[in-house]
Amino acid sequence: MPRRPADPFSSFNFKLEIAGITVAGFSECTGLNIESNVIDYREGQELITPRKLPGLNKFGNITLKRGITVDKTIFQWRKTITDGDIERKNLSIVLQNEKHDEVVRWNVVNAWPSKYVAPDLKASANEIAIETIEITHEGLERA
Repeated sequence: MPRRPADPFSSFNFKLEIAGITVAGFSECTGLNIESNVIDYREGQELITPRKLPGLNKFGNITLKRGITVDKTIFQWRKTITDGDIERKNLSIVLQNEKHDEVVRWNVVNAWPSKYVAPDLKASANEIAIETIEITHEGLERA
């Protein structure tokens, strides 16, 4: 059945672009969020209910998970951090429709990998080895 304009998109069809180049497909992406601290403010002559003012904006860390492959691009990016050279990059998380056309894009500013988790290895398990990368950033925009 063809898609209707009001139908929501599936969450499983997305990709990661770093500096405009598609780097990898991931099985999971979480943490695309923005939050503002709330400042309660009240002057002496005002009513007893304080005003709510926006404070600093906070951007959640983005966590990406994928089956481990021979591609070491993201691990090598993480290694630059441990070597003392923070290499910040702009990246995009791109949601696609069933035809793999771009439908939603989140642009991430000044991102760098703050955490890498290698897969758990178990000889008795029957599952894909999943690696995890956590991305810290300074801005999120929905394009």
